[in-house]
Amino acid sequence: MNTKSGIIAKTCGSGDLEERLQQIRTRADLSEFIRTLALNLREQPDAWENRDLSSFLEALSAWTTDMDGFFKNRGEPVPEEPAWSTFARMLFAAKVYE
Repeated sequence: MNTKSGIIAKTCGSGDLEERLQQIRTRADLSEFIRTLALNLREQPDAWENRDLSSFLEALSAWTTDMDGFFKNRGEPVPEEPAWSTFARMLFAAKVYE
């Protein structure tokens, strides 16, 4: 992957995106993940329930409101103060959340 030029050379499916979520620790990691989400939308739009900005933002809001249940269902603590990876999880979830 070439991040120096801002180009992400590898196409990412949802499984790859899920794996990348686990690796986000810094603001730079989050920035790269957001670029990867944009690439995923361009290359695999049918994998996205919320393709337009309005739908995406509605889903982001709804998932953020409901995210306690997501973490509880996974047996994970609900973040008190979101980390960069939590914000990435919110963006990823808004891709398909209804």
